Amino acid sequence: MVTRVKICGITRVQDALAAATCGADALGLVFYDKSPRYVTLQQAAQLATAMPPFITVVGLFVNASAETVREILQHVPLDLLQFHGEEEPDFCAQFGRPYLKAIRVKAGVNLLQCAARYKGAQGLLLDAHVAGTHGGTGESFDWTMIPPDLPLPVILSGGLHAGNVAQAIKQVRPYAVDVSSGVETGKGIKDATKVAAFINEVKRIDVQLSR
Repeated sequence: MVTRVKICGITRVQDALAAATCGADALGLVFYDKSPRYVTLQQAAQLATAMPPFITVVGLFVNASAETVREILQHVPLDLLQFHGEEEPDFCAQFGRPYLKAIRVKAGVNLLQCAARYKGAQGLLLDAHVAGTHGGTGESFDWTMIPPDLPLPVILSGGLHAGNVAQAIKQVRPYAVDVSSGVETGKGIKDATKVAAFINEVKRIDVQLSR
């Protein structure tokens, strides 16, 4: 068992390189202009160009127009798209890139129905539901709400940090974990020590669970 790690909300080249050095599998760029981790087209292109090999570059969108997504794809070599709004499955699938669909989990959300609806997604990114926001809040949710038989890979997000990620992996057994605020000193400013501690905890629990 290997739990993949995505570090989201990258805004600086030095943070991207530090995360990659620590063993991150994927790095997320936020194209939602209401987010404090928003990157411009120029920033994103610079960040994507600086990525070392074998790192998945993920673009995060929230109810963006198709024209906006296509324009960004013309300038930024994104490997994977991540949709955090109310995007329909057909919308998500039209860009010639694999995609993740983010679901904000709360009482009444049927994750099995979500998985069936977005069956073309590479996975479901499960995040906390916080009214008026679309992720990046540092809030967690009740992991027992995740059914064990979801037919899509689970990318677990929401309030993760080095102190709780091992328990999250033990309980949920996700395909990947996604962290942003849990490895920051400020919004969009990653702390290399926190990133290393987070990834080391993921590796440690993976080894423990494989015994």
